[in-house]
Amino acid sequence: MQELHVVAGAGPVGHTVAAQLAEQGHRVRVLTRSGSGPDHPNVERLRVDVNDRDALAGAVRDGTGTAVAVYMCIHGSAYRADVWERELPGAETTVLDAAGAVGAAVVFPESLYSYRDTDRPMTEDSPRDASGGKRGVRTRLLAARAAHATPTVSVVASDFFGPHVRTAHAGERMVPVVLAGRTVRVLGSPDVPHSFTYVPDLAAAMIAAAGRPDLWNRVLHAPTAPAVTQRELAGAYATAAGLPSPSVGAIPSWMVRAGSGVSRDMRELAEMLYQFTDPFVMDSTATEKTLGSSPTPLPEAAAATVRWWQNR
Repeated sequence: MQELHVVAGAGPVGHTVAAQLAEQGHRVRVLTRSGSGPDHPNVERLRVDVNDRDALAGAVRDGTGTAVAVYMCIHGSAYRADVWERELPGAETTVLDAAGAVGAAVVFPESLYSYRDTDRPMTEDSPRDASGGKRGVRTRLLAARAAHATPTVSVVASDFFGPHVRTAHAGERMVPVVLAGRTVRVLGSPDVPHSFTYVPDLAAAMIAAAGRPDLWNRVLHAPTAPAVTQRELAGAYATAAGLPSPSVGAIPSWMVRAGSGVSRDMRELAEMLYQFTDPFVMDSTATEKTLGSSPTPLPEAAAATVRWWQNR
C-alpha cells in the first residue's frame, strides 16, 4: 500500500516536494485553497484551507490509512511582519494538531531570518533568537514548533532559486532580465558572497528528514552550494543560456531606506537589506553529512532554472 504524504501549499517548495514524492511512487495529497499542484497520477489536489480544522483532519486520513508526514509549505499572504504574525502561528498550530492526531511528523521549510549573528557563516548550531519585525516572527514560530507535542523538522534554506521560483531575488528579478539581455538591478552589493538554495535540494532534504525519526525535533540546513555573489549568479544564468555576461548594477541602499518612509513594501525590503549589503553565508556541511547528500552544482542548477523560464 502506498504511504500517504500530505503537502500544504503549492508554491515553489510545496510543488517541488509533491512532485518529488510522486516521482518516488508515494501517494501525495496537496492542499490549497485553489486546488492547484503538480499534475501527476500520484497527486491528489484538494481545495482545503489549513485553518479549517475539520477539513484538515479529513485530509490527513482516508479509508486506506493516515498520513505518515505533513509538509507545511504555506507562507503569509503578504511579505509583512504583521501579516505573518496574524496568519502563520494559528495555521501552524492547526497543522501540528492535525498531524499529531494521526501520528505524523510535520516538516517545515525555514529561512535564515531568525539567525542572530549573520556576520559569520551560519551553521545548524548558530543562535536563532533574532528579534523585531519578520525576524522575530520566525524566531517565535521556531519556538512554538519546539514546544508542540507533534514531532517537527525545520529545514533552513537561504534565498531560493530554481524551477517554479518566481517572486525572489534570484527568480523573476534576475532570470528573465538576464534572458532579455537587460541590466540586472540587485539589492545591496552585487559583489558580496550570498548563499542561494536550489529548491529541489531543499525539497529532497525535507523528504529525507521526514523519514528519519532520529532527525525529528531538530533544525537542519538544506544542502546549499558555496556562496556566490549576485553578479556571479547572474553570470551563471547567462552562461547556461549561452549569453554574454550581463551588466549588473545595484539599487542604492539609501534609496530603499528613503522609500521606506512612504512605502510599506519598501520598508519591508529595507528591514532585510543587511542580507545583501554584507556577506550572508550559510553552511550546510553538518546536514549534508547527516543526510549523505550534497547540493546540486551551480552550473547544473542554473541550467535547469533557465530551461524552466525558457519553457514557460
